[in-house]
Amino acid sequence: MHVRRARARDLPAVAEATARAYAAHVLGPDDPYLDRLRDAAGRAREAELWVAVEQDGTDGAERELVLGSVTDCPPGSPWREVAGPDEGEFRMLAVDPAAAGRGAATALVQHVLDSWRARGARSVVLSTLPDMAAAHRLYARFGFVRVPARDWSPVPGVELLVYELELSRAAT
Repeated sequence: MHVRRARARDLPAVAEATARAYAAHVLGPDDPYLDRLRDAAGRAREAELWVAVEQDGTDGAERELVLGSVTDCPPGSPWREVAGPDEGEFRMLAVDPAAAGRGAATALVQHVLDSWRARGARSVVLSTLPDMAAAHRLYARFGFVRVPARDWSPVPGVELLVYELELSRAAT
């Protein structure tokens, strides 16, 4: 498996994998947020969309299989929501449920942290839903901590928790 920037041919797979990954966390098939989750092209254009891929040669043809993706939100990106000027931010970390347990989420988060460390960020922040327990465990393994004072609500009825990792404390 390796992490690379998403290519145009990856976007349909990223869009559907993200929707599948978030299926338990949306209000059903008519939830308007699904359109945002499926907007891989927008994320690739207006932020940095990264994919975890592995070679798939099961049918005799070598091709890459998209396991998951993450949106890295640099300063000025409209996808950036909670980061301050000296902070990195990522969002929409998603692993296709069919690829769960293969290390894609870990590889994607590690990539984002390494990238922000190289850019000189002090810390990295993210928002998450309260019921995303598996994601919270992943973030805790990296050393992210909750910052309740920064929790927020993008729309009525949706409460988001903020996590932060000070890069000076994070393992490299």
